[in-house]
Amino acid sequence: MVSGKPSGGGGKLPGGIGLSHISAYDWEAADGVCGGSPHIHLACTEAYVVTAGQGTVQTLTVEDGFTQTPLEPGVIAWFTPGTVHRMVRGSGGLRVTVLMQNSGLPEAGDAVFTFPPEVLDDPGAYAAAAALPAKEGPDAERAARERRDLAVEGFLRLKDALKDGDAEPLHAFHRAAARIVAPKVAAWEPRWRDGALAAAERTGRQLAALAEGDASHLSAGRVRSAEPTRRGGYGMCGRRDEYELPGVTLPYGGE
Repeated sequence: MVSGKPSGGGGKLPGGIGLSHISAYDWEAADGVCGGSPHIHLACTEAYVVTAGQGTVQTLTVEDGFTQTPLEPGVIAWFTPGTVHRMVRGSGGLRVTVLMQNSGLPEAGDAVFTFPPEVLDDPGAYAAAAALPAKEGPDAERAARERRDLAVEGFLRLKDALKDGDAEPLHAFHRAAARIVAPKVAAWEPRWRDGALAAAERTGRQLAALAEGDASHLSAGRVRSAEPTRRGGYGMCGRRDEYELPGVTLPYGGE
């Protein structure tokens, strides 16, 4: 049952989403294509809104195997938890706006790289391979490229197995990813409650008020705007422009 007075949404974006702008890496990987670090989300759906250039998003799922979805301006591609995804650069400098469900959860670690099993099974090795030593500079670029290459190595193993009709390596990756994030999940729930759940409950209160002819929450209407607080950071998919808003950091540390 929804109860309580309707209220405004503070400085957060609609629906508790996260938002960033990504330009695909131009580093060539072992399979000859340029793109980002393959990874998975365990509790968040992600959407790409393509604004410039061309490319693809390569995905691995138990149901569909390996697929490639074309990306060009006007396309929106989204993928649910459990979808391994890798943004690949085509022509014209691929650029997308990323919309992320449950803003706050990805910042807290809802993303796991497709590193090879021997790395995934060693918590210390995984943490070291996933970390960046700095936000900018040669060391950050080198580490971002190394973790991309390691994630591609694991991705290609999963891809080859699926092409051979063997989904067990992907299932094993899912299990490993769940083990990696398990210690973090307790901290995710309050973030979700304060973000996406609070936004949905706020709408419920507003609907209940409107049904009774109560328009008092409209007096709290505000306009807000923001510009990126950091441009060109090293994310999972590519170079990233990010925002920091009151009460929530956008995007999460990676995508």
